Amino acid sequence: MADSRRASSRQLKRVEYVVQAQSRLIQFMSTILISLLLTYLIKDDTLNTAQVYVLFLLFFSMGLWITEAIPPFAVGIMIVGFLVFFLGQPSMDAFDIDVAKFVNTWSDSVIWILLGGFFLAEGMRKTGLDMSMFQLVTSRFKSDPYQLLLALMLTTALISMVMSNTATTAMMFAALMPLIKKLGRDNGFSKCLLLGIPGAASVGGMGTIIGSPPNAIAVDMINRMPQFDQDIDFFDWLVFGFPIALILVVLFWWMLTRRYKPEVNLDFSMLSIPKKKRPSSFQYVVSWDAQKVMWSVLAVTMLLWLTDGLHPVPMAAVSGIPIVALTMTNIIGAEDVRTLPWDTLMLVTGGLSLGLAIQETGLMDFFLSHLQNSAMHTTFLVAAFALIAVTASNVMSNTAAAAILIPAAGLWETTYPLLLPVVIGLSASCALFLPVSTPPNAIAYSTGLVEQKEFRPGGLLVGLFGPMLIAVWVYLVLIWKF
Repeated sequence: MADSRRASSRQLKRVEYVVQAQSRLIQFMSTILISLLLTYLIKDDTLNTAQVYVLFLLFFSMGLWITEAIPPFAVGIMIVGFLVFFLGQPSMDAFDIDVAKFVNTWSDSVIWILLGGFFLAEGMRKTGLDMSMFQLVTSRFKSDPYQLLLALMLTTALISMVMSNTATTAMMFAALMPLIKKLGRDNGFSKCLLLGIPGAASVGGMGTIIGSPPNAIAVDMINRMPQFDQDIDFFDWLVFGFPIALILVVLFWWMLTRRYKPEVNLDFSMLSIPKKKRPSSFQYVVSWDAQKVMWSVLAVTMLLWLTDGLHPVPMAAVSGIPIVALTMTNIIGAEDVRTLPWDTLMLVTGGLSLGLAIQETGLMDFFLSHLQNSAMHTTFLVAAFALIAVTASNVMSNTAAAAILIPAAGLWETTYPLLLPVVIGLSASCALFLPVSTPPNAIAYSTGLVEQKEFRPGGLLVGLFGPMLIAVWVYLVLIWKF
């Protein structure tokens, strides 16, 4: 009897696998056909062959990112391969396109900055520095659940400015889950934690360039494209994103406490820090304290990033400090490097290559020539792009959404050229409406303690108020700074 059940289970899994594979194949082929149709309808005699190829690639990539017929990072690899193969043909020599530029995005400064952030995040995890920060917060605010919730959300946001928001959420839930399970899913404080931690992790990523891939894409395209006549460094982005992140976290906290009203007298004895086994790689750290080494590396790296422009070391070169220092002290070993989120770098690389191709082939000029007679007010443009960024990021990768929308923002002239790309980059992190909108939401939903509809109030609040706050703040900063 047991054997027949196991056989039935295996057969069911095989059927599910076949159905999923067929569904993805249908989505993939449908995306090709729709992309070909859209390309045919839009192109005209003024487009050359290279521009037609890139136009098709734009539609094809958007379709694959939305349907996820193949993983998002695979789309990034496909973009680079497509550009090198089709634009590198001998027949393309007449258009004078250097396809090496599309491959060189793998070594772009933004990639190195993100990689440095990944090493910092992994070092914090390995040394337990992340948990030490968590322990410091819980020890100070255990007496008041309102204050504790705010402190936990702010801590989550601050850590997610350096670490991946997914890793930050997983770390916080690992420490908080015993308390949540003891209180039960219907307890107000449990609901606040289940919704507040992932929300704070996503919003907190706005604060720094390395906090979220859309930020890095926005900075790279601003610094690369001539129509954005100003460069942005680490400190500049901190001025744009850090206050917004803190305000949205506090606003989200206020909404949660009014909606679920956590009880005043709670037993916080279940708040415990998981004890980590000392990594074997630390045996070579001689007599050094691993956390002190990590604090030093973090402080030096952040200081040099924040003072970019005051010293001759580029931000990308500063990323070499955590890469060299943490591997030299064996805080991070070869196995740890293999676990870094390389798929994110692949996705970002594809987005950078797509934006570069739109610029290099002159496709952007083609669209611009058609839009010159359709002058729109800056307020309408900012509102439209911000809402499109939030909406798109709710149903697809926010990195992919930024990679598509930021080059498009360069087609319109505004009083401050940086306004649209910065607003888009920040607004892409405001997508919290669905469990699948962002990995932190998915982690919370996977616990089975929160329903899909419970994400909607916070998602609407951040998704609608966030872009408005972002637009106003970015505009004021641009008036003051640029």
